[in-house]
Amino acid sequence: MIEGLTDKSRVWKTGVLEQPFGRGMHFQINVADVQELYEKFNEKNYPIFLEMEEKWYRVAETEVGNKQFLVQDPDGYLLRFYEHLGTRSK
Repeated sequence: MIEGLTDKSRVWKTGVLEQPFGRGMHFQINVADVQELYEKFNEKNYPIFLEMEEKWYRVAETEVGNKQFLVQDPDGYLLRFYEHLGTRSK
């Protein structure tokens, strides 16, 4: 859950809050159709922080692939939406 900070919010503060709140924090969110979601963000003219890409990450002797893009929410958190592409030998 991502909760906005309001005067009615429960107190979860662990320190001084200064905007942007999400400095250095990003969340990776698996979605069924990342291309469709990307297109919806673009249709709404929502700013894309990192354009759609295919990225492969090394895991031991294989690589794991993601098709992904990032947006920044109003509080500064980066949201990385991705679709798993599978694995391949390095």
